[in-house]
This record gives sequence, C-alpha cells and structure tokens, in this order.
Amino acid sequence: MRVLSLIPPMTQLNTPYPSTAYITGFLRSRHIDAIQDDLALSLVLGFFTVEGIAEIHQEALQVPEENRSASVNFFLDYFLDYQRTIEPTIRFLQGKDSTLSHRINSRSFLPEGPRFASLDVYDDEFSEDSLSWAFGALGSEDRARHLATLYLNDLSDVLRDAVDDRFEFVRYAESLAGSQASFDLLDSALAAQPTLIDRHLQQLTISALSKHQPDLVLLSVPFPGSVYAALRIAQTIKNNYPSVKIGLGGGFVNTELRELSDPRVFNFVDFITLDSGEAPILALIEHLTNKRSINRLVRTFIRNDEGQVQYINWPDPDIPFEDVGTATWDGLPLGSYLSLLDMLNPMHRLWSDGRWNKLTVAHGCYWKKCSFCDVSLDYISRYETASASLLVDRIEQIVAETGETGFHFVDEAAPPKILKALAEELIRRNVTISWWGNIRFEKTFTPELAELLAQSGCIAMSGGLEVASDRLLDLMQKGVSVEQVAHVTKSFSDVGILVHAYLMYGFPTQTVQETVDSLEYVRQLFETGCIQSGFFHRFTCTVHSPVGKNPEAYGVTLIPLPPVTFAKNDIAFIDPTGVDHDVLGQGLKKAIYNYMHGVGFDIDVRNWFDQTAEQIPKTSIPRNKIAKALQLN
Repeated sequence: MRVLSLIPPMTQLNTPYPSTAYITGFLRSRHIDAIQDDLALSLVLGFFTVEGIAEIHQEALQVPEENRSASVNFFLDYFLDYQRTIEPTIRFLQGKDSTLSHRINSRSFLPEGPRFASLDVYDDEFSEDSLSWAFGALGSEDRARHLATLYLNDLSDVLRDAVDDRFEFVRYAESLAGSQASFDLLDSALAAQPTLIDRHLQQLTISALSKHQPDLVLLSVPFPGSVYAALRIAQTIKNNYPSVKIGLGGGFVNTELRELSDPRVFNFVDFITLDSGEAPILALIEHLTNKRSINRLVRTFIRNDEGQVQYINWPDPDIPFEDVGTATWDGLPLGSYLSLLDMLNPMHRLWSDGRWNKLTVAHGCYWKKCSFCDVSLDYISRYETASASLLVDRIEQIVAETGETGFHFVDEAAPPKILKALAEELIRRNVTISWWGNIRFEKTFTPELAELLAQSGCIAMSGGLEVASDRLLDLMQKGVSVEQVAHVTKSFSDVGILVHAYLMYGFPTQTVQETVDSLEYVRQLFETGCIQSGFFHRFTCTVHSPVGKNPEAYGVTLIPLPPVTFAKNDIAFIDPTGVDHDVLGQGLKKAIYNYMHGVGFDIDVRNWFDQTAEQIPKTSIPRNKIAKALQLN
C-alpha cells in the first residue's frame, strides 16, 4: 500500500508544516511505502509566475471599476511591471539570486503598491522611517527581502480582492470552518462554482495523484484556515480517483471535530482520525489491507452502512514517543520555500524567515495546568519524553538529509530538564545547529542553564507571559510571577538569546486597570532588554480548557452553544466586569508594534489607547519596577 500525505493550503511559505514529515518518517520506519507533497506551496508558486500574474490580471479586469480596491487598481496600472518582476523576485526569496537585492533596494525595480505605505509610518502619532531604523541591523539582502515581502503582500491582497475574497497566505477561508457548529457553510462553498484558486488547486491535486499513484491519501488540517482547501482536494480526488481512500486528521480535527455527527463530511473523506496519528493510521492501513476489521479502528470516525457517523476506538496503545521514528522531508521541494521578512524585528521574523527543521523534544506538556489551555486533550495531557541521545540521533539524521542545521522545537512547552540534557549531548557530540523553541518562563531556567543552552546553539526562546498581572497569573495557574519572568528572560537576553513573549488580554475578570498595568510591565520588559518581541492575543474560551469546563471558578457565565453537528471549540461567555476588551486590544497591539521597533518607551502607556483619559486609569506600577527587581539578584 502506498500512502501519500498532503499539506493543504494554507500553512507556511518559508518551511514545510511538519505533520506530513512526522507521519511519513513514522510510516517508513514501519516499512510502509509513504510519500508526501506540499500543495500549499505549489498553489502559491503557481500564481507567482508570468502566466499566473496574467491569470490574476484577467480576473482583476472583471471586477467593476466602482468595486475595485486600491490594491486592484494599482495592480492593473502596473501589471506589466508585476509580470516583469515576479519570477526574479520569487527566485530571490528562494535564496537563488542574492545579487538581485541591489536592484530591489534601489526602490525602482519593484512596483510599490499600498502595502509599502507601512515603510513611512508606524502609526498616526509616532512616525519614523522603519527601514532607516532597521538598516543598521539589517544587511542589504534582508532589506530587499522586506521590500519583496511587501510586494508579495500586495499581490496577496489582489488575489483576495479580485479572485477569491477568502484568500489569505495562512488563513485561507478560515471563517468557513473555525467553530462552525454546522457544516452548511463549508458544504455550500464546496458545491459552488470553483474560483480560479480552486481550479489551480484541482489541477495540482490531479497532478500529485497522477504522479504518486497512492492507495491512501492523508490530509493534515492544523488550522481552520486549511480545512476548506483540504476538502477541495478531497473532492477532486473523489471525482477523479474514486478508488483512493482519504483520511483527515490534524490539529483542527483534534480540537474541533470531537463531537462530529454530520454525515455530509464523508461525501469528501472516508476516515477522520483524532489525536496523535500514528496508531490510528497503522490501524487504518491494516484495515485497508484486510488485516483488521473496521470495528478495530483506533480513534476514527466513519460513516457506517446506515449512513450515520460512527466513532470507533479499539483500545490499541499509543505508539511511544521514542518509537515514532525520525521525521523526513524527503519529497518536499526544500529549495523552493520562500524566506519572507514581514517584520523587521529580529525575533519576530523567525516565524516567516528561514527554512527550519521542525522537531518535538517531548510529547505533550509537563505542566498542563494553565486554565486557558486545552489541557484535557491528548496533545497536551499525554506527556512523554525521549532520551537526549535519541533526540540528537534524530537531529543528525535530519541534518544529513536536508543539509539544513536550523531547528525549531515546536513543543507546547519544552521541559527544562530535557533541554539541559539535549544541550549537553549536542556539545558532547560536537553537533553544530541553531535552534529555538517554546518554554515556560519558570525559575529552573537559571543564568547558568541559559548559558549552556546558548553554547549548544539556542538563538531564541518564546514563552507565555500572558497577562502581566500576578493576580491573573495565579488565576490562570501559570506557576510564574511577573518578576520571575523578568529574571528568566533577562538571563536569556544576557547570553544573546532573543526572547518572544506571548501575551493575552480579555481573560475572565480582567479589569481596565489590570490591562493598563500589564502594558506597563510589558513596556518595562522591553526597555530593560528582557524581551525583544511579543504579541497580544485576545483570550478565547474553549470547551476543552479549565475555564470552559468550570466557568464558575473564573467568575464568568458561558453562553450556551447551538446544537453542534460539526465543529465545536470556542465558546462565548459573559464577564461581569463588562470591560470592552476588543477596543483596548487595539491600543495594546499599537503599543507592542512600536516597542518591537525600538520606539515609544518614553510614552505614557495610556496614550496608546483611543479612549479618553477619564476612561483609562493611570498605571499603578512604578516606571522602574522591573529594573529594581532585576537588581535584587
């Protein structure tokens, strides 16, 4: 049996999403004929050609003049310039023509559409030329990649405004799937006349199936923004290769489809698996090769003979983390990914810049207490580790295969004990890599451990500060305090490790005062060099989190969901504080954008918010609170 794993649009453009690499490596370790392909990258690259730009142009001409956006009008005016520059620019972003940077930097080579306005101003009040600010830290190639990224973003806007209003580079048709209680929207969209983007995807699917001739296709859908395209792929396979079986899995399925009951989904796929895919897929392959009855599938939804959705979970044990094999990127076009530079901040850019080998050092989370997190689900709750020796074996095997020494450890929270052992093993074996990952900012990360991690190749760390309020951190059960986070992050920064802080607003019972104080703490963490990057997320209550399961303990009341037959995850709630967190969020994001570009530290944090002074209280945090705390050591 031949198994083809596909990455559907849209995920990342700078590096392959790792799910297919994990499954393909695992299946090959079990001597199963397994291959993979990235249709997300292929879809984008298919439009970014001379011919693709001409197709976009034809679509844009069909848009009535009164409905054309600024991006579409600019594209039509400079169509020939886009057609002339697109292929050289793509080669440059793929690392195949670095000398083109000089022409791009001349600012006379690329057509500069509406997205280039961001070069001239950070926001309404606090203006500064961003390229002038960054050029001391950026070489000419990085400057050119930033300009080329803005150029592609302009083209992305044209695709959205003239071709398919659901298009985004990483969130294609997200609203059709995310927390949709009914399958109706997706079903209607999939029954509609295909757009130009859909037709490209259909052609790519047929080409991949013709080339690889699989018996089973596995579609990994990590995000709501990849569900629509995955089902378009499945629809195409059903119409053209009806004997090929299709399995659906991934992060979206694991979180949102656990209560699936709508049989229409199975007009597109044959099997839907939950949680870690190794055991379910092995059982599925055994079933399809007549070695296991359908009643012995593992964590799998099917449509039974009565036309109803049935969940089957034969109690086979999960595959131990140490036995899942080594991820492989064989078959993926590693030289064709695009290194984009959409944010000049040296830490923030890592998510879109560079070809990172993605690896997990442990399964699940060793803490698994945070009240906002899906701690009841397998990807968090089942914690397993592997030895440092085995991890370095996997690293060496991946480097030998890909020729790339950059690693992104994609754990929910990499355990300090395992990272310490891994660092020691990398140093002992003289293995040279550059790596970054996600952690909890806990006190175990001492200055000595930070130094060891830096010596082993650690270049950056991200972690959850969430709401910089000790009361709310306690309510979240984060197990950290603001001052502790300051000490840990400063330890990393002092040894040259960049730090990104995940931040949150709108947590249950959070007051306006706590929001202002949290921003003041964040300002000080930037100013004192503890963190270099951050991002504010709006808190979302999910049905699998402690807040969703026990809202009374957090002082909120859940709003009942409608009957769910498809996706279920986010759940609205009533917070008695009545704070308009969405309005406050605009100020938080404006502030942190400026902080990441090194400006705005001398501005009173109240000034970032649009509300009047009477609505926004003065911070209760002394302006040197973090600096004084750091002096205590």
